[in-house]
Amino acid sequence: MTDAPLITLEAIHAARRRIAPYVGQTPIVAMTPSGLRLKAESLHPIGAFKLRGAFNAILSLDADARAAGIVAHSSGNHAQAVAFAAQRLGVHAVVVMPSDAPAIKIDGVRRSGAELLLVGSASAERAQRAAAVAGERGLTLIEPFNQDAIMAGTGSIGLEILEQAPGVETVFAPVSGGGLLAGLATAIKLTRPNVRVIGVEPELAADAFESFRAGRIVSFTADEVARTLADGLRVQKLGARTWPHIRAYVDEIVTVTETEMKAAMRQIAAEARLIAEPSGAVAIAGALAHSALNARSVAVLSGGNVDPALYAAILTEA
Repeated sequence: MTDAPLITLEAIHAARRRIAPYVGQTPIVAMTPSGLRLKAESLHPIGAFKLRGAFNAILSLDADARAAGIVAHSSGNHAQAVAFAAQRLGVHAVVVMPSDAPAIKIDGVRRSGAELLLVGSASAERAQRAAAVAGERGLTLIEPFNQDAIMAGTGSIGLEILEQAPGVETVFAPVSGGGLLAGLATAIKLTRPNVRVIGVEPELAADAFESFRAGRIVSFTADEVARTLADGLRVQKLGARTWPHIRAYVDEIVTVTETEMKAAMRQIAAEARLIAEPSGAVAIAGALAHSALNARSVAVLSGGNVDPALYAAILTEA
């Protein structure tokens, strides 16, 4: 645990200005006829919200650090974001991913020209490998969630939601390592403290839910979190930096079943005409399960990078 101060609203606004030349604002799309509104982060060039934190973290480095190169570890979307941002900024990137990551995410990293290292499925293993590579090669580690620059970058989502949906009363966001939820909640609560922020995660990988209930970080094993279809939410515990922000600014964390998650993917396709990966649909599943079907709620559709065969199977399930 760290005693460092929480990130400020000023830091989030600064991050938003910093990434503006590289990261476009995503729209809010209404589901019809449900009425729930979606913050369509799946419409970024790499298909996920992670571009915000990746660009902010790399742009925050000094010239020497950027010239030396960076390394990141991720189950997929952060990996794609770092690779994409690094290519755009002319920075050499090494990316550590699990070998069982969806092919669509591995292919995305390769297309951006990053050096790819594949390891086992445990989030702790890829974090250890990335840290070792950083030490051996003198690279800067760009964390997937447990870093102030990442939280500040993703906090820009919260600022956009408040501007695009001024009457919003409740915002649902997915939670894994906590970077998205922590940054978004900080931005919202420091701007409009009356807006409720609810984190959502799969019940098969409910370490954040258990942490929130226990008042301390609770860790799950790699085998436990591997049970969920939501590959982007298989981090084994919240970050030491994200946790204090979640405790301070999040109102509630709820869980959803695999069945609810898949049903949400189908409903998103039918009512919003958008593609959601399982991880990306979790917040929408939480909103639907908790009767948030109205224009005063917004749920973050965090990503749309799903294997086509898996997506087709889910869409056609009885």
